[in-house]
Amino acid sequence: MTTGQKRFKVIQVGCGKMARRWVAYAAAREDVEIVALVDIHPAVAAAMAQEYGIHPARCYTDLETAIRESGANLVFDVTIPEVHKQVVLTATALGCDVFGEKPMATTMADAAEVLATVKRRGRSYAVMQNRRFTRQIRAARGLIAQGTIGKPGFATANFFLGPHFGGFRETMSSPLLLDMAIHTFDEARYLLQADPVSVYCHEFNPSHSWYDGNSSAACIFEMSDGSVFTYNGSWCAVGAPTSWHGDWRFVGGQGTLLWDGTNDPYCSVVAGNGATGDLARVNAAEEWTGREGHDGCLDEMFASLLENRPAETDCADNIKSMAMVFGAIASAEQQRVIRL
Repeated sequence: MTTGQKRFKVIQVGCGKMARRWVAYAAAREDVEIVALVDIHPAVAAAMAQEYGIHPARCYTDLETAIRESGANLVFDVTIPEVHKQVVLTATALGCDVFGEKPMATTMADAAEVLATVKRRGRSYAVMQNRRFTRQIRAARGLIAQGTIGKPGFATANFFLGPHFGGFRETMSSPLLLDMAIHTFDEARYLLQADPVSVYCHEFNPSHSWYDGNSSAACIFEMSDGSVFTYNGSWCAVGAPTSWHGDWRFVGGQGTLLWDGTNDPYCSVVAGNGATGDLARVNAAEEWTGREGHDGCLDEMFASLLENRPAETDCADNIKSMAMVFGAIASAEQQRVIRL
């Protein structure tokens, strides 16, 4: 792994189960030192310190104190969504860059405030969108970029799973849209290379749902390239689950791209002059050589700091995916089309 000259002194904020993959990643880099752990539950931070051989004196319950005493220059934010805004504002005020789990914030106004503050302070804040970093989605993007199906005019993603999480997700008002759909919305933006213009959404909670809030939604997005993206999703769907990436279809003037979220994408395209209605299958080329998932996204985040450029998932880009989330929620609440 290329490390460059810069050294990263990292504070891990939030030391629960998800944080383990962040700490394990950091521990494998020669240019990273974990200088502190922060959690509101001291025993949780202490357990992580013991697991990863970090001195227990480096455990804190307060981020500001941890930064001032450790001299950190980078913060990993793996806290609950309601805390993300405060973590980013505190860290950047004290000169740190931030890599964090999604979402940027729990309201669009807060996300906009975070973006403006980070940029005003000249810091970097990149958001974890690990689902962009898989071999199959990169291959699907390659097929679209090559014009294999012509210009996409209609894209749709179906997402149907029934996880029993327990904890905060099952008490959120919009668990599917706020906590999960941003992955699919962000993938749609990446695959189409287009941004949202408007949305109409119906959000609801079926009678069989085990969530307190709305666990299902149907959305129609108009995109900046003139295409339409539709999303049908449920987090209380029993049986016949889709992939966590969803089940995708992109329709263009020359054919259709299909991706089930698990296997390699492929295109069904018009063969010859198209007059006979014959179709041919076009498989994706093996183009992605990077790592996948969290590791791939973190590789990109660190590369952006080393190369002094915005990350692919920089907050200035990610806020457009957030706009899809909050626009959809607003549309459902107001029962009308929302311009984004």
